[in-house]
Parts: sequence; structure tokens; C-alpha cells
Amino acid sequence: MDGRYIYCITDGGKNISPGKIGIEKAEVYTISFCNLLAVVHNCEAKAYYSEDEDAVINWIITHQQVVDEAWKRFGTVLPITFNTIIKGNTEDVRAWLKQEYESLCKKIRRFRGKAEYGIQVFWDINMIEGILVDRDTGLKGLQREMTSKTDGIAYMYKQKFEKRLKAEIEAEAELCFKKLYNQIKAHVEDIFVEKIKRKEGNTQMLMNLSCLVPKDRRSYVGEEIEKINSTNGLSVRFTGPWPPYSFVELDRI
Repeated sequence: MDGRYIYCITDGGKNISPGKIGIEKAEVYTISFCNLLAVVHNCEAKAYYSEDEDAVINWIITHQQVVDEAWKRFGTVLPITFNTIIKGNTEDVRAWLKQEYESLCKKIRRFRGKAEYGIQVFWDINMIEGILVDRDTGLKGLQREMTSKTDGIAYMYKQKFEKRLKAEIEAEAELCFKKLYNQIKAHVEDIFVEKIKRKEGNTQMLMNLSCLVPKDRRSYVGEEIEKINSTNGLSVRFTGPWPPYSFVELDRI
């Protein structure tokens, strides 16, 4: 085969062969240069492609599982983007490691002793709406008019109420996001803001963060999560630890 599929880079030491744990049960092994190891399998020099979405998802999951296994074995890894393939043989991979040696070592030093965590904060939209109405006399007034007027006029007040409430929710979301972001930022090394997912019933995602956290700050992040989780109307999903997928920026090969 004239290609080498790259899962991740590490400086874990001796070469290993974890076995047939790669994509489509490929034999995974390491290629070394100085202290660096590339975790790879042999493949054709072309990207994996399928019109079967489930097959592609399984490939991506397997890719991540191999990276996770390397992370467990070596402690620090630089995950490489799915479907990154070097054209050539073992010596071509070694030549690439030599060419990128200083950059790769610098990245490994940056991520040593750190892990990625996911922090998603949700709020109960019904509860938040109730809180906003209780503290806003304008909204209370519109609400009273909605219930005391005839249908046609009440509908007009309802439109005004909903427009004002929407604006208040958006303003509150912005304020809340900034406050929580700063709370979390104080205890992490880096933050990547992910896309907000769609509303599910009465629960709406307020923020979706990937955080790079040094091992010695993990407990402080946990304490902040507990504070947020105990806030009226808010709940938190805290996931990890993982290799630093969101923070490793390696050019495609």
C-alpha cells in the first residue's frame, strides 16, 4: 500500500503495535523520529469515501477511539484530522516528522498535562420567561392587557408582549453568557465556543464550550460547574476528559 493514515502524534517513547484497532480493522502501529511517534496504519494513498453515512460515522468513531487509546498509553497526543493520509511509505512519514519536528514538539509541550472538556449550559426557558416577566413592569402591564381586552385588541397586546419578551430573553442570554464565560475562563487555559444546538422542549442551550484544562485546575472548574448548576433555571452538562481535539491546529497533509 502506498499511503499511511495518520491518527495522531505523540512523544511517548518506544514504538508499539496496538493491533487491528484501526479503521476497517487495519493494523495500527507507530513510526518514530527522535522522540516523536506517528500513530498510523497502511492504506491506499486516497481518502476514505463512502455514500453510506453510517460507514463514515463508524470510521470517524474508530479514528477517535484510536486517538483515545494512544492518549491512554502515552499521556499526551496531538490528534490529527480524520482522513489525513501521507502518500508514501514509512520513510516518507519519518521525513515529514523530521520536517515538522520543532513545530510538533512545541505543540506537545503546550498540551502536556492538559485535557479537553465540554461544558454545555442550558436554561429552562419557561422559568426564565417567568423571572423576566416578574421583574419587568412593562411586560406585566402588557400581560394584564392581554387578559382584560377583547380578542382583537388582546391579540395586538399579545404580539407586543411576545416581541418585548423575545428582546428581553435575547438580552438576558447575552448577559448570562458573558457572566458564565468569564467565570469559566478564569479556571481554564483556552476556550473554543462551539455552535449552539437547537431547542429541545422547554430546555434551550445557552452556551456550548470546549475548554482546555490543566490537570491541576480540574477541581476549580468542577466547583464553578457546581455553582452554575445550582443557579435557578440553569443546568450543566460537563463531559471529558478527552485529547485536545478542538485545540490542535495541524495543517492537512
